[in-house]
Amino acid sequence: MRFDEARIRSALAKAWSLETAKQWTPDTPAAGQCNVTTVVVHDLFGGEILRTSLPGYDVDHYYSRIDGTVVDLTDSQFPAPVSYDDELASRADAMQCVLDSEYNILRAALLAHLK
Repeated sequence: MRFDEARIRSALAKAWSLETAKQWTPDTPAAGQCNVTTVVVHDLFGGEILRTSLPGYDVDHYYSRIDGTVVDLTDSQFPAPVSYDDELASRADAMQCVLDSEYNILRAALLAHLK
């Protein structure tokens, strides 16, 4: 499967739910989805997992670099543009706060919306 950012963003908007992150809301569907989204996208499309510290938040923010391009598929959850550190992280790092059920549900929903 080829990575097409616009297509993936559209599918993710339909795939995210309260079952994929507790912070999800209809008004901000990307809220809390960065870890699980980054891991699912990494597993499906490869690339690198990146993280950055966000001022005012007590958690790291995860996103991707695919084919040399930085892609933050959950950037819509933030009211202002993010200043990225682009620190390399591992899949295990990103999975620390993700339940297996959240991962499995998002992966299945994303694949279903991409068909």
